[in-house]
Amino acid sequence: MSFFSHHICRGISSSAVRHVVIKHVTIIGGGQMGAGIAQVAASTGHSVTLVDTSEDILKKSVKGIEGSLKRVIKKKFADKPEAGEEFMHKVLQNVSTSSDAGSAAQSSDLVLEAIVENLKIKQDLFGHLDKLAPEHTIFASNTSSLPISDIASSTNRLDRFGGLHFFNPVPMMKLVEVIGTSATSQETFDSLLNFSKALGKTPVSCKDTPGFIVNRLLVPYIIEAIRLHERGHGSKEDIDVAMKLGAGYPMGPFELSDYVGLDTMKFIMDGWSEKDPDNPLFAQSELLNKLVAEGKYGKKSGEGFYKYK
Repeated sequence: MSFFSHHICRGISSSAVRHVVIKHVTIIGGGQMGAGIAQVAASTGHSVTLVDTSEDILKKSVKGIEGSLKRVIKKKFADKPEAGEEFMHKVLQNVSTSSDAGSAAQSSDLVLEAIVENLKIKQDLFGHLDKLAPEHTIFASNTSSLPISDIASSTNRLDRFGGLHFFNPVPMMKLVEVIGTSATSQETFDSLLNFSKALGKTPVSCKDTPGFIVNRLLVPYIIEAIRLHERGHGSKEDIDVAMKLGAGYPMGPFELSDYVGLDTMKFIMDGWSEKDPDNPLFAQSELLNKLVAEGKYGKKSGEGFYKYK
């Protein structure tokens, strides 16, 4: 989840920079997030190169995009199967794949990273690409929990670096958090806002602070629900029902954490409590730690707060 000094790129006129329209996009990481972003970008007429380490992963990514597009077409072109076929063909034509991030970045207006949540790996990736990408190319991370300025620090394009935090599943979720650091230029930030709108999404402007907006509010709420249960003040089931019917939430906090992944929740909280150890909102939950230690990560592992068989 992720966003984007007022210095114009060296050797480029300010008007050229001001009007960087993002047409060619390189997305690094062919997992669920990366493939989802690629699908939406290709569906809105952008030329997309999806990058991952092996052909096998990329084949799986493209297959996932095809499956997702079929579901879109079923709804969107219910009465016009031929138009649906044409749409599918058009979108897939906009997607190419590569296992060479460097060469893909050389013809990109935007390089967006959606890889593992590991600061060093992200820094190494962008440090390498910074030497290869054109001057005008904007870099962005889809991180949900790492500071954008820390990731950007491995590059010499701090003014052309921001965050674009999408939500899962990307084709369905309308929101993008656009994150600017203190060094992100207004031109870069505007380009990222406009790109988000061009994808048919609704962008919100965020500062480079822990969790941006959504996770900063959502994660402490979920953790407090777990603590409420730990104190014996409500069963998981009752808390979930209460928040769904009383607050109008589509999922209760325990269902939602199982969907997000308990390991992901713990990773985010650990990062925040390390940075701000005295903040009671970031205090550890024994129950969450126990479940993660037992490999019970939620839906993806078959069991978390609930069992999924």
